[in-house]
Amino acid sequence: MKRILRIAALFALATAVVPSGATAVEGDLVYVASQSAASVSVIDAGTQEVVATVDLTELGFTPNCKPHHVAVEPDGSHWYVSLIADWRVLKFDRDNNLVGQVEFETPGMLSIDPVNDVLYVGRSMAAVSPPMRIGVIERSSMDIEEVDVFFARPHALMAAREGGRVYTASLAENRMAAVEPAEEVLELVDVPGNLHTFVQFALSPDGQTLVAGGQMSGEILVFDVSDPLQPELKQSLSIGGHPWHPVYSPDGGTIYFPQRTSNAVAVIDTASWEVRDTITGGGLVEPHGSAISADGRWLYVSGRNTSGEYGETPEGATPMGTLNIIDTQSGEVAGVVDVPAYAAGVGAATR
Repeated sequence: MKRILRIAALFALATAVVPSGATAVEGDLVYVASQSAASVSVIDAGTQEVVATVDLTELGFTPNCKPHHVAVEPDGSHWYVSLIADWRVLKFDRDNNLVGQVEFETPGMLSIDPVNDVLYVGRSMAAVSPPMRIGVIERSSMDIEEVDVFFARPHALMAAREGGRVYTASLAENRMAAVEPAEEVLELVDVPGNLHTFVQFALSPDGQTLVAGGQMSGEILVFDVSDPLQPELKQSLSIGGHPWHPVYSPDGGTIYFPQRTSNAVAVIDTASWEVRDTITGGGLVEPHGSAISADGRWLYVSGRNTSGEYGETPEGATPMGTLNIIDTQSGEVAGVVDVPAYAAGVGAATR
């Protein structure tokens, strides 16, 4: 396959005012997968500019490949993207060169093991009846093994802080699993309540608390994972609005939950498990993916904007997506960057 990378800042910065003295660190890179545009945008958060656009069709992938989620190495040396419709997980280097790929049916969420040479991959929401397995990829070689989880549509996915373990949960039933692939250990956990449809997890910085969002129930479920193979539900909170991809603040005191159908981000205090604030405005239309800067000052949230509520869409064109740069101190959208259509998963690294 001919490997060509078109690097260009194709999309202009949307009009936004950044408060005086409040700017993200220049060089903080944010990666946004545009699911309807077969591309990944690389954004410098400090300058709020698209510094590279990886056009996946020019790398030989189909116009309908549907890039969905992005995971970034902790040191920023490589990044990964799942292609739902082309059944691939791709690996790129820091310079956005394609350096590896592996086949996996309808890949969705990705999570990097922080200790071991492993990338975990789940199944996409678009997959109606995929295999009841998750993928375990050796990052250095991009070799893959599939591990049974024994429930339908494993989607939510999060690697444990200490490595060697991953948590996953179902879209189709109230069931989750703690999996240690190398040890061939699998513990299944039934979760009470009406159908939740688990979208994604967030894991606290100390690794003791796992939080899940339920699309159908509108609930946030808080699990104690101090016994790592036996997650115990200790708290639930109804926020509605289809809780999507959450992220913790680095100090563990706050968790941010995009609410896809509410065009908002819920700011939740993890001491009281109450909603402390709600962020709206900017390009937060159908917010989807999230990431946070290393110091916790800047929250990055994508907006699908498939309704076209944000910005101007020429007649016959597909509405653009957005990346919202949120100042966590003020709780306001400090900048909006336009990206191609249906902005979905977000990953971040500091170079």
